[in-house]
Amino acid sequence: MTMYKKGITGQIILHIFFILLSLAYILPFLLLISISLSSDQAIKEFGYTILPKAIDFSAYKMIFKSPDTILNAYKVTIAFSLVTMVLSVLVMMMAAYPLSRSNCVFKKPLSYYIFFTMIFSGGMIPSYIINSKYLHLNDTMLIYILPSLVNAWNVIIIRTFFQGLPNGLVEAAKIDGAGEIYIFARIIIPLSKPVIATMCFLTLLAKWNDWNTSLIYIRNEKLYSLQYLLQRILREVEFVKNSVSQGNDLISIENLPAESVRYAMALVAAGPMLVMFPFFQKYFARGLTVGAIKG
Repeated sequence: MTMYKKGITGQIILHIFFILLSLAYILPFLLLISISLSSDQAIKEFGYTILPKAIDFSAYKMIFKSPDTILNAYKVTIAFSLVTMVLSVLVMMMAAYPLSRSNCVFKKPLSYYIFFTMIFSGGMIPSYIINSKYLHLNDTMLIYILPSLVNAWNVIIIRTFFQGLPNGLVEAAKIDGAGEIYIFARIIIPLSKPVIATMCFLTLLAKWNDWNTSLIYIRNEKLYSLQYLLQRILREVEFVKNSVSQGNDLISIENLPAESVRYAMALVAAGPMLVMFPFFQKYFARGLTVGAIKG
C-alpha cells in the first residue's frame, strides 16, 4: 500500500509539473493575443493582461489597411515556401541516399565536403555578387528558392536516418534485380516518413520566417515576403504616426497603435505555422531523434 501511495504521489507531482510547463507555453501566447486586441491607452493604463480590458482592433486595421498588399505578400510567401520545401527535401534526400550506402565510392570525401560547408561559408558579399551579378536572381522568385535547396545539417540528419533503415530490405531488392532508383523511390522513401515530415516542417518554417532575402535582393514590392512587409510596417509606424492625416485615415494620429501593432504582426506572421504544426507533430520528434542518434 505504501508503494502504491508513493506511485500515486509521483504521478500527481509529474502531472502538476507538466501542467505548469504547458502553462509556460500557453500563457505567453494568450498574452500575445490579448495585447494585440488592446489599445495602446489600455496597455499604458493596465499593463499587459491575459484578458484585454476592452477589445480594440486598431492594430489589425492598420496592418490590413492595404489588404491587397498583405494578401499578395501571403501569396508570395506561401508559393516560395511550398516550392522550396518540396524541392529542398527531394534534393537533400537524393544527396543523402548515396552517402548512406556503404558501397558509395566517394562517401567519405563527399561527407567531409558537406560538413566543411557548415564550418566555413563564402559570406554575404560573395553570395550577393554571385546571385545578383552572375546568376541574375535578384528581383525574381528564384532568389527565394535556389540558394535554399540544400542545408548541410539536414543532409546529415537524413543520411543518418537512412543508415538506420534495415539493410536487408535493400539487399533483398537487389537480389530481385531492383536498381538504386527503384530502391530509393519504392523502399527508402516510404520508410522515411518521419524524417521527411521533419525536414518539410523545418524547411517550411525557415522559409516562412525569411525576411533577409527580401531586404537584400528584392526591390519589386510585389515580390516582398510577408515577414519583410510586416517588418517594414513596424519600422515605419512612427513615420506613419507623424504623417497620416486625421480625416483621411482609419486610425487617428493620437490613437495609432504603436505598441499593440507589434504583437498583432507577430500573430499574423506566426498564425499559419501554428495551424500547420499539428499535422507534422507525430513525426517531428521521431524524425529528429532517430536521425541524430548515429554519427
